[in-house]
Amino acid sequence: MPKTSWTLKRADNPKVKALAVCSYLSILCLVPLMFNPKEDEYVHFHARQGVVLWIWGVIAIFSLYIPVIGSFFFSFSVVVITVFAALGAVSVLMGRAWKLPVIHLVASKI
Repeated sequence: MPKTSWTLKRADNPKVKALAVCSYLSILCLVPLMFNPKEDEYVHFHARQGVVLWIWGVIAIFSLYIPVIGSFFFSFSVVVITVFAALGAVSVLMGRAWKLPVIHLVASKI
């Protein structure tokens, strides 16, 4: 049976929580991928979602070179990425593994 967002092991270890929270802090999303203890599935789950958010942010920055539409896409992306990052960090602090809408679909393919 595939693991759902509620069947992943809850994070009670402060080091695991710290690594998982780093997943949602821009470029720091790479830290959990490098220092994941024993390939912890919980940390890996959040790190993949964080990487997708970070890549989206980088694409949004490059979109600023596109006249008119680029600035709109960038502004929209900043708001959505900020909301998703905050939701992800809150889920880590609660010890949960929430699948962020659309982000998780892309992250599961990484």
